[in-house]
Amino acid sequence: MTTNNPHALSVFEALESEVRSYCRGWPTVFDRAQGARLTDEDGHSYLDFFAGAGSLNYGHNNPVLKRALIDYIERDGITHGLDMATTAKRAFLETFENVILRPRDLPYKVMFPGPTGTNAVESALKLARKVKGRESVVSFTNAFHGMSLGSLAVTGNAFKRAGAGIPLVHGTPMPFDNYFDGQVPDFLWFERLLEDQGSGLNKPAAVIVETVQGEGGINVARAEWLRALQDLCHRQDMLLIVDDIQMGCGRTGGFFSFEEAGIVPDIVTLSKSISGYGLPMSLCLFKGELDVWEPGEHNGTFRGNNPAFVTAAATLDAYWADGQMEKQTLARGEQVEQALLAVGEEHPEAGVQVRGRGLVWGMKFADPTRATTVCRGAFELGLLVETSGPESEVVKVLPPLTVSSAELDEGLQILAKAVRDTA
Repeated sequence: MTTNNPHALSVFEALESEVRSYCRGWPTVFDRAQGARLTDEDGHSYLDFFAGAGSLNYGHNNPVLKRALIDYIERDGITHGLDMATTAKRAFLETFENVILRPRDLPYKVMFPGPTGTNAVESALKLARKVKGRESVVSFTNAFHGMSLGSLAVTGNAFKRAGAGIPLVHGTPMPFDNYFDGQVPDFLWFERLLEDQGSGLNKPAAVIVETVQGEGGINVARAEWLRALQDLCHRQDMLLIVDDIQMGCGRTGGFFSFEEAGIVPDIVTLSKSISGYGLPMSLCLFKGELDVWEPGEHNGTFRGNNPAFVTAAATLDAYWADGQMEKQTLARGEQVEQALLAVGEEHPEAGVQVRGRGLVWGMKFADPTRATTVCRGAFELGLLVETSGPESEVVKVLPPLTVSSAELDEGLQILAKAVRDTA
């Protein structure tokens, strides 16, 4: 369903940088969106199983959140507030404490490091190094933590790292869960390096990890692996940072993706869907004893996005006060898993591997080029899905958490047809 207007995309092609990416796979001009659907300017409707790369967990223009935002704007509420105290910030902090932190007995201070996920990661790395007085940070194979220099240094993707244009230092990669297909005991290499005075590994300040590697190919860490990682960090005097930017805010079921493992990270980064409405906002959470910042030692002009505080508080009240969102997400996740497994059974020649948690799932194809072809075909049929993985070999299914069972079934049928059409 490409655009019928040959001039519709001309201004983007003429003026916008070649760095643009998502739009190349979806060659149309989107105009409106509501819930799990977008509509382009020609009136074509698309089911959205991309959800703003995880920034729209509650759908487009969610009516509950939109009402709260419009009311706030209409009463001339503060829009830009730096780190000043405002009524909107107070309401968010009180709601976050009462609905999220206190029920989970999480001892975190809240920092507003800037509007984006990479801002949160940079602040987490900075804080860990400041607390421990060491430079090195360990990350994992196929990790993705952002596009600024500090975040890129702990990112695995060679293509993204090359864009830095300078050496990326003070980051050390280690094997993610099941990197060796179960042939090597967990953390054998990591722990040996830490204990061997001749290994050449500088003592790390921290370890940063995603419980599910979204951009890395939907690689799911086992709960026991995460518990063992936390234990290793405690024994070796390293801080544990969980990057929950894409997998937090309910994407895997619980509000935090690490809840299932029963761990309590020292530092947690959140962004994407924390505002609920797609407004830029991020948080860096850390245990109270780590709050060693001097005033103004880390700041940013747009860390006081008050409209985002308003929709964030409304989101927590609407979706996280009663525990129903987690149950619904897990049920929808089972629906996705069964549908993708059925696709794999229908196409044994494709060598499909299905993996995921909650409402983030991936289909990996033996032929790494097929995922891109499937996503292109899905777009033509009215479904937005993207690829992930180092070779773009995984079709990534990331619908809004608020998607209905009927919409989910409709999108999964479209996806199955797209796979069928590429056989």
